[in-house]
Amino acid sequence: MSPAKNNMSFVELAASEVSNLWSSYLKSSMDLRLLEYFYASTENNEIKQVIEKMLNQSQDNLNELKEILIKENLTLPLGFTNEDVRVDALKVFSDTFILYFCFDLTHLSMSTYPTALSDCARNDVRDHFQKNIAFSVKIQNEIVDLMLSQGVYLKPPHVAIDSEVEFADSMTYLSGFFGGSRPLNTAEIANLTRIVHRAQFSKMVFVTFSKLAKTKELKQHFSKGRDGIEKVLDSLQGVLDKENIPISASGDYKISDVEMSPFSDKLMLFFVNTCLGIFCFAMISQAMTSSLRTDIVSKLDQIADDMKKYYGQGLLLAIKENWFEQPPQAVNRKV
Repeated sequence: MSPAKNNMSFVELAASEVSNLWSSYLKSSMDLRLLEYFYASTENNEIKQVIEKMLNQSQDNLNELKEILIKENLTLPLGFTNEDVRVDALKVFSDTFILYFCFDLTHLSMSTYPTALSDCARNDVRDHFQKNIAFSVKIQNEIVDLMLSQGVYLKPPHVAIDSEVEFADSMTYLSGFFGGSRPLNTAEIANLTRIVHRAQFSKMVFVTFSKLAKTKELKQHFSKGRDGIEKVLDSLQGVLDKENIPISASGDYKISDVEMSPFSDKLMLFFVNTCLGIFCFAMISQAMTSSLRTDIVSKLDQIADDMKKYYGQGLLLAIKENWFEQPPQAVNRKV
């Protein structure tokens, strides 16, 4: 390593780097607790091997992040500890649903780590996110291959594609509220399908968490999330049904009733606010920017507004329960 590159590790961390390291620490500690329970409760050996790799990666991440933050004299986040998981709790999720869960965790990594990398300049911080991106790509490929081999991968629909090059010849290409709207293009089909598949997974998470939560307030919050997801499914599946575009659904979103929750209420709310919340916003934003039919944009805009209100309530609930860790902030120079 050249002296110039080595010295970059001693440059003071920028605000974006501190923020990304802090968020990565919280995510890795959440992943670790989820994966500890999944590893203990999974019976399928192939799925167990995938979980073990993700588990080891999460632990390595935490060790590396601790080293960087301590070196910078920054307070370590509390994150999630052994108190937030019961690895000896009875099995709640089917092995296939656990595999979907792991797939979802890699999706969040693939949507957050590249952004974090682009915000960072110091070599040790960039190395951390580069390693995580590489691992996320590798493990996601393994998960997809495993899903395909077990026949549980949710494939996007196949559609007949016009082979001729065409250009839109009028403003009616953007219409959709009234009769005569054009067929969906492939970008719109892909994005709507992605959101519907994610909504199907999210719905079952909300159903499960509403049963596992200890407090009445959190049970009601998760139930409200389930109702909101139902509206999303009804709205977007209606568009696809009208176009006679079939969409696959899992037949193994199975959960078992248990008396003891494997996860703390704090952990479940954090997962909902981050994995379900942040990633859903990213998917909807992508869908809105690539959709050119006004009826679809309107539906997505309404969904985004509803989600902002719901996840805002989730953040307030976390603050009320004293579960929200404040990210590092600048010194108040106004005093």
